[in-house]
Amino acid sequence: MLQFIELLAVIAAATFGVLLARRKGMDFVGLYSVACMTAFGGGTLRDLFLDRHPLFWIQHEHYPLIVFGLAAATSLARRIPKVVERALYVPDALGLGLFSVVGTGYALEGGTSWFIACLLGTITGTFGGVIGDVVCNELPSLFRSAPLYATCSFLGCWVYLLLRSMFPQQIVAVAAGIVVIVLMRLAAIYWDIRLPECRPTDPHERRAR
Repeated sequence: MLQFIELLAVIAAATFGVLLARRKGMDFVGLYSVACMTAFGGGTLRDLFLDRHPLFWIQHEHYPLIVFGLAAATSLARRIPKVVERALYVPDALGLGLFSVVGTGYALEGGTSWFIACLLGTITGTFGGVIGDVVCNELPSLFRSAPLYATCSFLGCWVYLLLRSMFPQQIVAVAAGIVVIVLMRLAAIYWDIRLPECRPTDPHERRAR
């Protein structure tokens, strides 16, 4: 089941990546590169931390082929409808939910504690987008005041783990974890829900003390 969810996550994250790159006016090489980074970046970090070899996108060679097809189809389109560009956050939220749950499940199978599994799930769900934003010359939302992102992933991972321990059928925990993350992320964007900002230290005030 985790492998099927992972496939859906790759498609969702790659869709976000190609649309983000298309909005930046990139060519096919740029589209494919950004799509690969967003689709494989977080999972690659997870596999390296867990010492899983080969990396998941190398083991499942059809993943890069699927991303290649998405990038090729998008590059051939003369125009992307504005409604699609405005809905860029939808595949982003889906990829976040799908990858977070998958990452948590693989980490738990690797023998980690619940807390470490949630951290690795959050890394799997968020760092592909971080890498894509950096390449597209944008400050990643993970590192600035922005609608909740990593928080949605982290809390959803805990929901997945708790339900996994309560219900014998894994589908219940998987579905609930994904739904919680996606809905929290979309709600955070719609209502602009953010964590409180830390007040930056004034260097002049520090010297005065």
